[in-house]
Amino acid sequence: MMFSKILGTGSYLPPQVLTNKDLEQIMDTSDEWIQQRTGIKERHWVDENLFIGTSDLALEAAKKALATAGVEKDQLDMIILATLSPDHEFPGTACFLQAKLDTPGIPALDIRQQCTGFIYGLSVADQFIKTGTYKTILLVGAELHSKGLDKTTNGRDVAVLFGDGAGAIVITAADRINNNEQSHILSTHLHADGRYAKELWVQYPGLAEPGPRVTQKKIKSGGFFPRMNGRMVFTHAVKRIPEALMEAADKNGVKISDIDLFVLHQANARINEMIVKHMNIPTQKVFNTIEMLGNTTAATIPIGLDHAVKANKLRSGMLVAIAAFGSGFTWGSALIRW
Repeated sequence: MMFSKILGTGSYLPPQVLTNKDLEQIMDTSDEWIQQRTGIKERHWVDENLFIGTSDLALEAAKKALATAGVEKDQLDMIILATLSPDHEFPGTACFLQAKLDTPGIPALDIRQQCTGFIYGLSVADQFIKTGTYKTILLVGAELHSKGLDKTTNGRDVAVLFGDGAGAIVITAADRINNNEQSHILSTHLHADGRYAKELWVQYPGLAEPGPRVTQKKIKSGGFFPRMNGRMVFTHAVKRIPEALMEAADKNGVKISDIDLFVLHQANARINEMIVKHMNIPTQKVFNTIEMLGNTTAATIPIGLDHAVKANKLRSGMLVAIAAFGSGFTWGSALIRW
């Protein structure tokens, strides 16, 4: 059996920055209210007047990851893209990314597991490589939330949370040499509980109800915008992420204290603060991006990994844990020797 190792990282953020003060101009909210409840000060949003899609953000992150990894696009065997904000309902956004990368013929797969999408994608890539099916895989998490948010006072509880951006990694096969010290993905752990699917979801457009998928009544209902039971999400996140982290540690015979760096999903700073406190994780071991980026869903963890590398917080040989919780409900974790 082969190992999977991460060769390089890349990320991209659209240049336009929206501060909390900017949001005060378009909805009834305040910088103080947003910071107290979420820890967010600003986020990046695309210019909604431009022809920019999720695949465009993904492309920029992918090019940077390929350059960092020293891998040519023609060496890729597969593309996996995690997103909840596709360019179009179909075909998958990975296909649009593939066309822009100019890599025809290789498989292109969408992962639609929202905040946990990157970890689901990492698990898929890891299995394809370990079984010898593919050698080099591009994995991207990309989101363009801003065009799909209710930016009025009615939607403020959700709209203030989300930002646009993309992160990418290149994963390749490596021969098994030393299980403890060799750079590789040690394990991935995936979970879901669909009983809570409607606690964080977008109802329309959809085909599960009678009549056409789009009607004036459905539009007026506001169901085309995301809705969230914030209390329910918070309660489950602070339970499931620690469980997933412990699962990864136990699987590999290490203690939480042995882990050098934690790159957790950035949904709400208060969630992560509670997790870190509950698990007695030193704050210097946690890499945060939410203050300046908000919640970038499937892009959060790969952006975090790339920024941690650039900040010299994530270095070769370190043991890094990633974990996420999100819509579905879905959650998961991975342990990586960097």
